[in-house]
Amino acid sequence: MIRYALHCDRNHAFESWFQSSSAYDSQVKRKLVTCPICGSAKVDKAIMAPRIVGKKGRGRATPPPEPATTAAPEAAQPGSTSLMMAQERELRTKLKELRDHIVKNADNVGERFANEARAMHYGDKEHRPIYGEASPDEAKSLIDEGIEVSPLPTLPEDRN
Repeated sequence: MIRYALHCDRNHAFESWFQSSSAYDSQVKRKLVTCPICGSAKVDKAIMAPRIVGKKGRGRATPPPEPATTAAPEAAQPGSTSLMMAQERELRTKLKELRDHIVKNADNVGERFANEARAMHYGDKEHRPIYGEASPDEAKSLIDEGIEVSPLPTLPEDRN
């Protein structure tokens, strides 16, 4: 099972469990994943930190936690520390700087991303920095062809 932190196009944050990443992709594609607050089917994965289990925690199964609240990241949650909030703010700042750098220095090719990346990879077009949109299937196909692509993280404040 995989737990994803999700957010809708109206910036409502929530979590959900899926059998696998492909199960998530399939359900999103069929518009089965919806925001529990507003019902929107325009849902994306939010940035998540990996869960690290130390030696003492190995071998012990723990039940899935209850879904996250929709409180803003800056709001203190029970058990959170100011250090974690500071680290999250720093990570968000760095991700925003990365996005701003890419937007400033690359061409937005929109939905033509997969075709443009392929054309440059195979020498049909001159190489240049680009960004745009690709479905999970298109991105997987590009990677399978040996074309280097990376997802551009989306932060809640980017949706405004």
